Amino acid sequence: MRKVVEFLGLKRSIVGLLTMVVLVGLGEKMAERFLPLYLIALGASPLIPGLLNGLDNLLSALYSYPGGWLTERLGYKRALAVFNLIAMGGFLIVIAFPHWIAVIIGSVFFLSWTALSLPATMELVSAVLPKNKRTMGVSVHSLVRRIPMALGPVIGGVLIDLYGVTAGVRLSFSVAFILGAVSLLIQQGMIEEHTEKKEPSAGGLRALLAAMPKELKALLASDILIRFCEQIPYAYLAIWAMQSPQGARVSGTEFGILTAIEMVVALLIYVPVAYLADKGEKKPLVLITFFNFTIFPVVLLFSTGFTMLVVAFVVRGLKEFGEPTRKALIMDLAPEGRKAATFGSYYLVRDTIVSLAAFAGAWLWQVSPAVNLLTAAACGAAGTLFFALTGKGRA
Repeated sequence: MRKVVEFLGLKRSIVGLLTMVVLVGLGEKMAERFLPLYLIALGASPLIPGLLNGLDNLLSALYSYPGGWLTERLGYKRALAVFNLIAMGGFLIVIAFPHWIAVIIGSVFFLSWTALSLPATMELVSAVLPKNKRTMGVSVHSLVRRIPMALGPVIGGVLIDLYGVTAGVRLSFSVAFILGAVSLLIQQGMIEEHTEKKEPSAGGLRALLAAMPKELKALLASDILIRFCEQIPYAYLAIWAMQSPQGARVSGTEFGILTAIEMVVALLIYVPVAYLADKGEKKPLVLITFFNFTIFPVVLLFSTGFTMLVVAFVVRGLKEFGEPTRKALIMDLAPEGRKAATFGSYYLVRDTIVSLAAFAGAWLWQVSPAVNLLTAAACGAAGTLFFALTGKGRA
């Protein structure tokens, strides 16, 4: 057991972080995948889910840099507590006010969790684990994060089938608030601060971007195109599978099962890929994940039955093949002493630009689902080719 713990990098602070990820993530994912249906049930137009997805990407971008800045100023333990409280405030707004505008307002807060906490998470991993264990640490975090992503939509889908869309989603948010409070107590008891709190250094965002090595900038450019591929159709996955005349018209429970299949596939590949990444070249692993991003919308376009949807979501799970490797590569390439802030600035630039794709996805869906999905695939192909020609797999 000791060897297993050492192999996976399960230090006390890492275990505290993973517990927090499971509890907060489970509550959030019970409702997040069904927000497009919830918005329409509350009277929003079909454009609003696409606009919410664009807002999600934009907020993720805007929150990433202050997430890194606050982590440097407060230390990752206190920063994670603040980010958790912000998300819980968003859950309360959606619970208290059953109106689609309240969902948009609440989302400004609860959508902040992932973007704000990611720089603190990466800083914690870098501080607690040696360099030859960082990809494993990031992979274990990604693996555990997929557990609530797999279970949450299944539970949320069952609640929707039992109580209807509006009551089921509000009940999911109530559970999310309770789990957030429990995770806050556990996180404060288990996570230890291993780095000194420091004042953010002078120069701000411009200095951080200027200090990025060219290898990291090449990865960033490729990543932007790949996220265009992901986000153009993202808000409409549930609508395509459950309500679109061209889709399979599956139930809420069946869509939850599809999401669980995606997460199980990801869970099975994380640890062996992390072992390979820590031992050798990272570029081939990142290329594989970019390829799977690219072909998913094409497979989805031809998924007009539940069986083909299973195939599509297996491919979607395989897109996680090199995702932890990509995050670890960012940390390897980031300048020493500025890793959290560099990570935050990377995501600020990436997600600010990608938010435009999410907004464009709403318009493309109105043209036709096929145009939406094929445009996404074209962006993915461009990003994969660019990284193949310019990307590097090590510092």
